[in-house]
Amino acid sequence: MAISFNGLGSGLQVSEIVDALVNAEKTPFTARLNNREAKLTTDISAAGALKSALEKLQTSMAALGEVDNYQKRNVSGNDDFISLTSDKDAQPGSYNVKVDALAQAHKLSSPAFAADEAIGGGVITIGSGENSFSTVLSPTNTLEDLRDQINNGPYTGSDSNDSVVATIVTSDAGQHLVLTSKVTGEDNAITITVQDSDGNNTDVGGLSRLAYDVSDVDPANHITNLTEVNAAQDAQITIDGTLVVSSSTNEFKSVIDGVDITAKKAHGTDDDESSLKVTENNNNIKAGLNGFIESYNELLDLSNNLGKSGESGAGVMAGDSMLRGVMSKLRQQLTSEVSLSDGSSLSLSQLGVEADRYGKLTLDSERLDEQVENNVDLVQEFFLGEDDDSGFAQSFDELMNFYTKSDGIVQNRIKSKQGQLDSIDDERISFARKMDSLESRLYAQYNSMDLLVAQLNSTSNYVQAQLENMPGVVRNSK
Repeated sequence: MAISFNGLGSGLQVSEIVDALVNAEKTPFTARLNNREAKLTTDISAAGALKSALEKLQTSMAALGEVDNYQKRNVSGNDDFISLTSDKDAQPGSYNVKVDALAQAHKLSSPAFAADEAIGGGVITIGSGENSFSTVLSPTNTLEDLRDQINNGPYTGSDSNDSVVATIVTSDAGQHLVLTSKVTGEDNAITITVQDSDGNNTDVGGLSRLAYDVSDVDPANHITNLTEVNAAQDAQITIDGTLVVSSSTNEFKSVIDGVDITAKKAHGTDDDESSLKVTENNNNIKAGLNGFIESYNELLDLSNNLGKSGESGAGVMAGDSMLRGVMSKLRQQLTSEVSLSDGSSLSLSQLGVEADRYGKLTLDSERLDEQVENNVDLVQEFFLGEDDDSGFAQSFDELMNFYTKSDGIVQNRIKSKQGQLDSIDDERISFARKMDSLESRLYAQYNSMDLLVAQLNSTSNYVQAQLENMPGVVRNSK
């Protein structure tokens, strides 16, 4: 900025004059930019609010477009004896369930050994279910050594231990090796065979003291040198008093179509049997429609507010073609019919979705319940389409994507307005530079004028002094 010497020559207030001239340029330009900026900001905010409301409406309908939400089943009857789960394959019905026995893991206990007693050398092979493994013992190994080798190896052959847990329980008589199957059920009973270094693999001396094998059908061939603490046992339930079902675990999967039963406790002779009941659950349809209606009515209120016009004032999107377009398309979609596989058709109004004279939606629950009760498959087909394709929910989602997706109409509108808003900042910067240049030029011009006036005044004073001092000039004094 040029330096100003206000009033030295001309007496003019140069700074004030320059400020006034610059402001005369700035004020209308700034006002125009501010008005444009305010309008763009308001439009972006309105379009953003519209997009959010449309996305919420789209999400509410999406819940009705998920096949897994339809025709669910409720199963009741969980009690102290059984717990229940079900899927959509379960059919409505009632059953009585009695838990006869719970599954049990096989547990064996050895005779007592002293802590430092050698248990005998040889090879011991342990089997449970499909798993079988062997380990080699030296004549000096103790019961603790065997425990560690069972749990951690080394093992001989290709298999390692994934079926049996070995522990030592010390009683008054001494140490006992306790073997427990990791898996319940009769098929996972433990079998122990030995190759005793003393040459006798079944007697009660040396390593054969730990032999246990009752797999032979003839009890006379059973080897029971260990004590059976818990027998390997399958779980068993009886359904409706006649149907007996066994399981190696306490879980009975799909014994009844679509229903899993877990046995928790055996029924006693005085206990009432458990009552199991499967019922249909189509609550997702009513809940989904209520959520959709709520979202639509919120969108309608927003649309009316944005697009209003009249004596009370105009909305920020009054007369906006995009707003009119999306609401018109929505109204058409809400009244559309979907052709069904049985030759009929169905619409939202037939499912109880009604509009009042203001366009607000409500749900006639009785009409919806009647449609669901008459044929829930057709109601599901209306939303999902035949073979879960091209139903109302999908066509509605496609319509909403036209407006709400990242390159949809509403977002493109927002991007365009944001670009215009960004350009205003560039205009402000450019105009500020222009005003700095104007201010500098005006100061230079006024300062030059002021210096010229000062020079002229100085010359005038000099000429006047010379004239007054010339000979023959008589001063007129009064």
